[in-house]
Amino acid sequence: MGILHKARQAYLIAKGNWVFRGCVRPFSKVAVDGKVIVRNRKRIQIGDKFRVLAAHVPVELGAGEYGRITIGDNTFINSGTSIGSLASITIGNNVAIGNYVLIMDSDFHNPIDHTLPGAKAPIIIEDDVWIGARVTILKGVTIGKHAVIAAGAVVTKDVPAGALVGGVPAKLIRYLHPESGTLGSS
Repeated sequence: MGILHKARQAYLIAKGNWVFRGCVRPFSKVAVDGKVIVRNRKRIQIGDKFRVLAAHVPVELGAGEYGRITIGDNTFINSGTSIGSLASITIGNNVAIGNYVLIMDSDFHNPIDHTLPGAKAPIIIEDDVWIGARVTILKGVTIGKHAVIAAGAVVTKDVPAGALVGGVPAKLIRYLHPESGTLGSS
């Protein structure tokens, strides 16, 4: 590894520590490349080796007064992603989140009367999940371990472990077989 690469990695880690200052600790080796907007840091917990690549479009993490965001170890978030919590969003370890993903655990307002609060329910994304670009994950959803969410999907219901889902709304395409590295039939 060259000296410039090491210097850049040290810079990205220092920037990550600065961006996520005030978040629930402990975490280490958090790296940020680009702009990250963090709101209500005291309600956000970051895992070790968390990485954000926001070089093109900022990434947003916001927890409301009663919201909580927990992100596991070795998780990656790409440009343009927005995560907003008024209840609870838990993202496991080794999760990869693509560009322009939207994760919301609340409607944020009532659809009939916009002055009233909307419905909210926790979101759980378990370990080793891969979320494609432009996916929307809505309130009350649990995504099981080793699941893959195809690009552009809108997830409104639970996703079983090891499943590949896609579409609007997201539906089961097939189950994955991680031990063989192949896709199985549905």
